[in-house]
Amino acid sequence: MAKTIRTMEEFSEFVGLSRPTVSKYFQDPDSVRRSTRALIEAALDKSGFRPNMFAVNLNRRRTNILGVIVPNSSDPFYMALTRRIETIANDAGFLAFVLSSHGKPEMEDRAINTCKSMNVAGAIIAPLGVKSHHETFAELGRAIPLVYVDSPLDDSSAFVGTDNRQSFSLIVDYLCRSGNPPCYFGMPEVNTNARTRKQAYIEAMAGFGLPPQIVELPDVATWDFERFGFEETMRILNSGPGFPTKTVLCANDRVAFGVIAAAYQKGLKVGHGDSFDLRVAGHDDHPLSQYACPPITTVAQNYNEIGKMAIELLLQKLGGELPSFMRDEWDDRKLLKSDLKLRASA
Repeated sequence: MAKTIRTMEEFSEFVGLSRPTVSKYFQDPDSVRRSTRALIEAALDKSGFRPNMFAVNLNRRRTNILGVIVPNSSDPFYMALTRRIETIANDAGFLAFVLSSHGKPEMEDRAINTCKSMNVAGAIIAPLGVKSHHETFAELGRAIPLVYVDSPLDDSSAFVGTDNRQSFSLIVDYLCRSGNPPCYFGMPEVNTNARTRKQAYIEAMAGFGLPPQIVELPDVATWDFERFGFEETMRILNSGPGFPTKTVLCANDRVAFGVIAAAYQKGLKVGHGDSFDLRVAGHDDHPLSQYACPPITTVAQNYNEIGKMAIELLLQKLGGELPSFMRDEWDDRKLLKSDLKLRASA
């Protein structure tokens, strides 16, 4: 062809159909007659034209784009979560567009503004929480349906995540029955999980009639959990007698990675039994926790189910026709139970 087709107008002229008919095809191929569809598809093959689907969506009253915002798109937890969301969204005829806030509130605001500019139909968000600009979320929530995952923004928003009380009760029960009661090594207060997990540990210890033993940690806001766990453990081991007990329960597996690495550098043997110096347990069942050295005893969040429920809840809020397996009645807040994963670290 002598001329490259770049716009919808040029393609409409090339195929010999009106612009509205061509637009109708790109919005829903089944909405035009079979002969028209065949004509357009033959012209697409011949011309090599591919429309800017974002531009197409911006012209719709409601697009088929869904926004997904996470703190770190390269973290295996969020990778597994977004992969599940993308798969189900695609099956339902939507495109999931994933953005990362990189742990920064200004980047989170930018991601929200990007969702607005793309005219997304709805969004699934793992918020920073403590440092999030709540009014920015409130403004977005007034325009489109939102579902939060991993940690809730507040007590009333639609949310799908882990039941921290159940999960910490489960692992504290195991640790108390199998050895020294655990002290608690928290996570930086970057989202609401930091506080709810600490409180869940305190309540679980109270259930055994035992005083909670909280490791004193600095008030820093960092998403580099591994470094935080490593540096604080080195400080604790270098400055005195060490941890309050021989069992350390970490707020999440990423913190536990750092604790185990520091213990190794100090010559401590981490594991279960009299021949070991320290037991270390975590929370989440991070995809890499089973490959740590030693593999980490933890409680498993169901990433796939969290992603599945979040996208199903959002699709229901959008009011579209759902596949039969999605037609259950929903509450706006879903807390999933965790399973205990016994490994060599504790």
